[in-house]
Amino acid sequence: MAGAADLWLNRRMNVAALTQENASLKAQLAQTRASLAEHQAALAQSEEARRRLESIVSELRREKFGAKSEKLSPEQYNLPLEDIEVAQGVLDAAQEKAEAIISGKSGAKARSRNRGRLPAHLPRVERVIEPESTMCPCGCGEMAKIGEDVSERLDVVPAQLRVLVTRRPKYACRRCSGAVVQAHAPEHVVPGGLPTETLIAHVIVAKFGDHLPFYRQADIYTRQGIVLDRATLGNWAGRACFHLRPIAEHMARHLAAADRLFMDETTAPVLDPGRRRTKKGFFWAITCDDRGHSGGSPPIVLFRYAPGRSGAFAEEFLTGFRGRLLQCDGYDGYDRLTRIERAEGPWTLVHCWSHLRRRFVKLVRNAKSPIAEAAIRQIAALYAVEATVRGAPPEDRLAARREHS
Repeated sequence: MAGAADLWLNRRMNVAALTQENASLKAQLAQTRASLAEHQAALAQSEEARRRLESIVSELRREKFGAKSEKLSPEQYNLPLEDIEVAQGVLDAAQEKAEAIISGKSGAKARSRNRGRLPAHLPRVERVIEPESTMCPCGCGEMAKIGEDVSERLDVVPAQLRVLVTRRPKYACRRCSGAVVQAHAPEHVVPGGLPTETLIAHVIVAKFGDHLPFYRQADIYTRQGIVLDRATLGNWAGRACFHLRPIAEHMARHLAAADRLFMDETTAPVLDPGRRRTKKGFFWAITCDDRGHSGGSPPIVLFRYAPGRSGAFAEEFLTGFRGRLLQCDGYDGYDRLTRIERAEGPWTLVHCWSHLRRRFVKLVRNAKSPIAEAAIRQIAALYAVEATVRGAPPEDRLAARREHS
């Protein structure tokens, strides 16, 4: 009887072990199938990103070698480039996920990237991620800290709207009840209006610095429950421009008295409502910066708008200026400034070394010109001398140039 009981018990234990092993194998199979499905999904995303990249490259190839009617305008080049960057990001993420699934780890090994060093002035918010347990697995007790890995990532706190509540208490004498005192209400750009001066400055920078139209800004505020229309934002900006005009006039007076000026023009798309499209306008920048000449005045730049690039606009904008030297590029529209009649005499054009050097660099690259190579070496020697005297008084700079001439 004892032998039969032992046999029955052994069989029961074997069945239990087999059942447990079978359940474990089924769990591993389910996990393997899930990993395989994730791997296949990651490969599908990778393949989709690859096809997108091929499509973008094909479009760019057609733009470069195709018929003129198929070519993109220069302003549209950024669109396919941004598409390439987005598609490349999808491809990288898909590959990293596939590598993580194959390796069986929670995350793939980080790729070596040159992210640079994050600016020191940014505030640091630290978080410490501790292990689930710091007790030694061998039972020795609490483990000691021997080091740490530190990584920095760039984070952002989305713009937060807030309400600035201003209270102006009133005070009265309880004895005579005749006098009441209260602080005067501060003046605002929009009297009795909704915005603070900080908000108006934000709207102006977004419009003219980040090229974010008023209607898009209105949509951004709407998402946060603040209903503002385009006309209201435009009115705020117009009021701010009115109050900033004395500053612009002061800057113009400072520039008018400067002996040396820089001038350049750049295109600016302008709405053309009649044609329902944009037309090309120009911003003309007039700059004074004497820091390289040991000057103590701060740098100033003033922008003027013109519908064209004619040199007549440069002459108009410099009317009343008393300077003698004008640094500019090789655009022949500035040549008329050398023939105008004024008390200070015509302007003397000082052309930019960078623009001149660029031509020699192009000759070296395309034609391997030994004369252009010699010119680049000579310009490099001049740059080296200027680097040693930049910001020094005029007499010191002149002496250094003569010493190395």
